[in-house]
Amino acid sequence: MKLSARNVIKGTVLEVKEGPVNSQVRVDIGGGNTIKSMVTSDAIEELGVAVGSEVQVVIKASDVMLGID
Repeated sequence: MKLSARNVIKGTVLEVKEGPVNSQVRVDIGGGNTIKSMVTSDAIEELGVAVGSEVQVVIKASDVMLGID
């Protein structure tokens, strides 16, 4: 797979919370860190994503925001 995105992180799916339209996937990326991603429920089914699946988290964003209290 070739992508223009430069932020690709390998990980293992820890949890999938399926909804009627979108699903939330929590991915262990190592070092005690996790990333959550919202994807369509159709994509979960088509890709065969399940707990224990090895996946690649692809981050492509035009903006990154930070916030503080």
